[in-house]
Amino acid sequence: MPAPDANANLPSPHRRIRVGSAPDSWGVWFADDPAQLPWRQFLDEVADAGYEWIELGPYGYLPTDPARLRDETQRRGLTVSAGTVFTALHRGPDTWEATWAHVAPVAELTAAMGARHLVVIPSFWRDDKTAELVEDPELTADQWRHLTAGMERLGREVRERYGLGIVVHPHADTHIDTEAHVERFLDATDASLVALCLDTGHYAYCGGDSVKLIETYGERIGYLHLKQVDPEVLADVRAKGTAFGPAVRQGVMCEPPRGVPALEPVLDAASRLDADLFAIVEQDMYPCPPDRPLPIARRTRGFLRGCGV
Repeated sequence: MPAPDANANLPSPHRRIRVGSAPDSWGVWFADDPAQLPWRQFLDEVADAGYEWIELGPYGYLPTDPARLRDETQRRGLTVSAGTVFTALHRGPDTWEATWAHVAPVAELTAAMGARHLVVIPSFWRDDKTAELVEDPELTADQWRHLTAGMERLGREVRERYGLGIVVHPHADTHIDTEAHVERFLDATDASLVALCLDTGHYAYCGGDSVKLIETYGERIGYLHLKQVDPEVLADVRAKGTAFGPAVRQGVMCEPPRGVPALEPVLDAASRLDADLFAIVEQDMYPCPPDRPLPIARRTRGFLRGCGV
C-alpha cells in the first residue's frame, strides 16, 4: 500500500480564486440571436461541465426576473458572479443618461442575484463585423479625461445605488487595449472607484503581459477572465488588420492550454495578491455549432483543476 500523501489535505495556493464560466464560452454575444443556443442549454451544460459560478452575459439572454433566474440557477447549483455593461464614456457627459439607462437594469439584476461585480466594457473603435472605422483608435486628451472621469462617476453611482464594484475590461478594438493604454487608464483613475477585469486573452491579443500587469498593478486587479489566443492565428490577424469579430470566427481565441498566455503563471501571480478573485473562463466562439461548447468546457475545467483551481 502506498504511503499517504502528506500534502493531500493542505489548502491549494489558489484557494481564494473562484473559477466560473460565461455565456461567451457557449458562443453567446447577444441577448437574442438565432445563431446562439437556448439559455436553458447553456445553464444545463455549464453546470454539467463542473462550474459553479457564471456571469449574466448580454442582458436579456438569461431571464431578467430575479426570482425566476434565481430558481433556474439554484436548482443547477449555479451562482452569479457578475453582470456586464457596455459604455462610450469617452464621448463626454452628454452620453451619461444613455449610459445609465443601459447600466441600471443590469446592475439591479446583478445585485438582486447576490453578485458584487459589474464588468464594464468600453465601446469599439471599429465595427466588429465589417472592420469599418467608427472612431479614431487613439483618444484625444479631452476624450481621455471624459473616459476616466466618466468611469469614476460610474463606479461611484453603481456602488452607492447597488452596492456593486465596477471592473473595467480592456478589450480588443477598444480604447483600453494595449499595455500603454491600460496603464494610462489605471494611472488616471481612482483606485477606490475603478478596478480592472484582466482578460488574459484580450490583453495578449493586444500585446500585453498579464503576469507583468498583475505584478505591477496588483492592487487594481479586481476580477479575471481566463482566455488564450492562438499565436499563429493572431499573427495572421495582425498582418491583415482583421477586426475582432472576424478574428474570433477565424479561431483566434482557443482552448487552453493550446494558446498564450500560459495560465499557470497568471494564476500563480494572482494568488500572490492574497485577494479573493473570480476567474471566469471565456473563449469567444461566436457563432459556433450548439454541440461544440460542452466538450471544450469539460476539458477546460479539467485543465484548470490541474492548475490548482
